[in-house]
Amino acid sequence: MKYFKFIYLSTFCCLISILSFFNIIYSYYLNLYLNLNTYIWTFFVSLLFAFIFYYSKTNEEKKISIYKKIITILFGYFFLPLIISIPFYFSIYNLTFINSYFEAISGFTSTGFSIFDNIKHIDQSLIIWRSSSQWVGGLYFLFSIILLIDIFDNSFKKSLTNFISFNKAETLKQSFKIFLLYSSITLVIFIILNLFNIRSFNSLNLSMTIISSGGFLPSDNLSDILINNPQIIITSLLLLSSFFSIFLIYNLLFTKNHNINFFNEDIHLLIYFLVLLIIFFTFFNFDNNFIKLFLSLTSSVSNIGFSLNNDSKNLYFVFLILVIIGGSFFSTSSGIRFLKIYSLFKYSFNEILSYSRPKNIFVNKHLFSKESFQVNEVYKYFLSIIVFVISLFFLTYLLTLSGIKFDDSFKLSILTLMNTVNSSMYGLNDFSFNDLHFLTKYCLIIFMVVGRVELLTLLIICKKILFKN
Repeated sequence: MKYFKFIYLSTFCCLISILSFFNIIYSYYLNLYLNLNTYIWTFFVSLLFAFIFYYSKTNEEKKISIYKKIITILFGYFFLPLIISIPFYFSIYNLTFINSYFEAISGFTSTGFSIFDNIKHIDQSLIIWRSSSQWVGGLYFLFSIILLIDIFDNSFKKSLTNFISFNKAETLKQSFKIFLLYSSITLVIFIILNLFNIRSFNSLNLSMTIISSGGFLPSDNLSDILINNPQIIITSLLLLSSFFSIFLIYNLLFTKNHNINFFNEDIHLLIYFLVLLIIFFTFFNFDNNFIKLFLSLTSSVSNIGFSLNNDSKNLYFVFLILVIIGGSFFSTSSGIRFLKIYSLFKYSFNEILSYSRPKNIFVNKHLFSKESFQVNEVYKYFLSIIVFVISLFFLTYLLTLSGIKFDDSFKLSILTLMNTVNSSMYGLNDFSFNDLHFLTKYCLIIFMVVGRVELLTLLIICKKILFKN
């Protein structure tokens, strides 16, 4: 496979330049000239780096190692937001570099933490730029999975493709397919929201937020955008587009082979969601206002996180658990992933039963699947959970040192690692990121990126550092 680290980064610099060009057109169209120069600078800077990366590519034919792939992904997560932060830093709002970079990283990792206390005071072009940072970040995350496909186990690979190992042609094919699907789903979400009489400007921003599993809103409160029950219901359903695999609709409509193994993960997720729906409707519908509760449920399982300011203090912990579990392997949602947790639980349960009933044979298979998952796969899942727990308590400790209350630090750490926005259903809607110490912001920046990359990649990097050959 050709070494294409520079082409990979060049592609996303091009995308940023295209998005900045759209913002220039939008600003001219609506006479929004206050921050116009910042998008012009961003356009030329991103285009310049696109050319630099493209012409820095090597012509040598060789296979890139998994370590270089991971370093490329991590470098992109820190470098590309530097370009995205230009409109924030040079805007009329006098943002410091750390605040600008924090906002850009939060958008690019689809987290949604914001240093802006009042969105209404921001001009529309910058609001769209915030949403655009989420959109390109979500696409970067999906492309990253393609680039790192070799580190994942076979059951997850087959949820994406019939190919077990990607060559150069297959990588390009899947990447192009992802871009078309991602853009098409964004457009469909935008059209549907418009059909339900949601303002076009809000629909545009929401569509980019939903598909990327981000948390930025074009308003301070979601209740200012969704004003009736049909709008709440359709938005809740659309949130699931970042919960299931991005290839689900494609596989259903355009794939001739509808083998149930190909939809294994999505079937598990559907059963999981339906069970949650029944539990929430039966036991948690305290105020007989299930529509708002339904939005909170879909928002949590898809790792988006925004809500309609329904103050359900007794459900904080439940929603945080749903955020940790996460959605599909090949979606923009974060989390540990439901199928990993299910596989680990089933394997552990079968191991316990094997000691109490040694004459019985317990097969470790997913539902609706003929293939058993391997022991080394379970070890990977277990290690991912261990890394998450260590990261969670380490970040909580750092946040408490900065003067944040322990319960807020713990909840904020979960949301940071799971790339989920703080909102009322987690009890953090009034949390101010602008007032944090700059070292605390840098700490959150690092862990937002840690949460976005597959936790398994961190173990691989640690192995490389600790056990050099």
